[in-house]
Amino acid sequence: MTRRLFVSLPLAGAGWSAQTVTADPGAPRPAIERWRNMRFGMFIHWGPVSILGTEIGWSRAGERRGRKEGRPGTVPVEIYDNLYRMFNPVKFDPDEWVHLARQAGMKYMVFTTKHHDGFCNFDSQLTDYKITSPKCPYGRDIVRMLSDACRRGGIAWGVYYSQPDWHHPDYLNGENHKRYIEYLHGQVRELLTKYGPTTVWFFDGLGRPAEDWDAPRLIRMMRQLEPELVINNRAGLPADYDTPEQRLGRFQNHRPWETCATLGSQWAYKPEDPPKPLEVCIQALVTCAVRDGNLLLNVGPRPDGLIEPSHAQRLREIGVFLGKVGESIYATRGGPFVAPDEDRIPPAARGLVLPEGRWWGGSTHRENLIYLHILRWPEPALRLPPIPRKIIAYRALTGSGMTVKQSESSVEIQAPAVGRHPVDTIVRLELDGPAATIPLLRQTD
Repeated sequence: MTRRLFVSLPLAGAGWSAQTVTADPGAPRPAIERWRNMRFGMFIHWGPVSILGTEIGWSRAGERRGRKEGRPGTVPVEIYDNLYRMFNPVKFDPDEWVHLARQAGMKYMVFTTKHHDGFCNFDSQLTDYKITSPKCPYGRDIVRMLSDACRRGGIAWGVYYSQPDWHHPDYLNGENHKRYIEYLHGQVRELLTKYGPTTVWFFDGLGRPAEDWDAPRLIRMMRQLEPELVINNRAGLPADYDTPEQRLGRFQNHRPWETCATLGSQWAYKPEDPPKPLEVCIQALVTCAVRDGNLLLNVGPRPDGLIEPSHAQRLREIGVFLGKVGESIYATRGGPFVAPDEDRIPPAARGLVLPEGRWWGGSTHRENLIYLHILRWPEPALRLPPIPRKIIAYRALTGSGMTVKQSESSVEIQAPAVGRHPVDTIVRLELDGPAATIPLLRQTD
């Protein structure tokens, strides 16, 4: 097997053992709110594995230190770890990716700088297992190209970085893991000092505890380098936001969250993998918004650097929808109307497809406005609890023939069958005061 160069930084006296944990102050509230206001982002999983069309990281057949469960990978290590010698995405155009994100209505991008397989899509000085290796025919710094393109194109830049590294010989390898922690910290420092400014950071620690990464020290360093950085909860510490995966998050407005999900059936490129239906994509985004969360929707580019045309087309279709009704999604907050609790849904049924039963949708709000998102109509009308504000005007953003009746006992919305939008009927209610002062009203019938 080919030997790789790994450079470890000095331990700087901190080591990797348990230390006094200083409470993480979190990102400044304005930075978190700016990220939440974006609501919709593009996730990209890409690397040499796209040559085979198998799943990134997980299809590697080698030992997965720190993991006891899961199906074994199918690609022999000696093949998987040498795919980078053939990786030459000559059609990769970072500005086209950014343009597609804008067409989709996405406001930020999160890119896999390193996945569990250890391959680096950036010019790390700590390893030669990277895109700029002389052994890789492409040899160009993808992270540099893409982060620069995001800034040119007005898309906020975000980093995905996997702490688990099944390729690195020191990872979870007894006392050698001390060296790996310094390698990890060094790469995080590289990414924050050479490719920023960075808006959001997505760790992926596979549930490992904070001490595996010396996370308190790591996150303190990150806060010092990028004070406005918003960090997820996958380094063993809560940090700034939660990350439900491949399922719709539940309503939560006391702490930010983001659903990450695939447009196709796997994270990395898979040949002839159709995208999810437009209805599912739109209703997933809307459901995240009414539950006060973000959606990070993933595409896996082809080995030549192009995004599969059917996936790109689906993203543009989402963008057409958002171009018409984006005011009801961006810079809004979930509530005050909250649909019946989804806890009753069996875990096996949880995904991006809406549950059956009484679930109708939900609402978002901003200033003096409430946006009702009616994804499934009850018969004969949608009857909501009363609100302590007067509705002074209403308008349908999608659909037609709406009537809204307010009384002391309810708010009732009616529309003829032909006036109901097939995906999301959106009704804007204008109030005589701020919607944020209305308490949450959870539907029970």
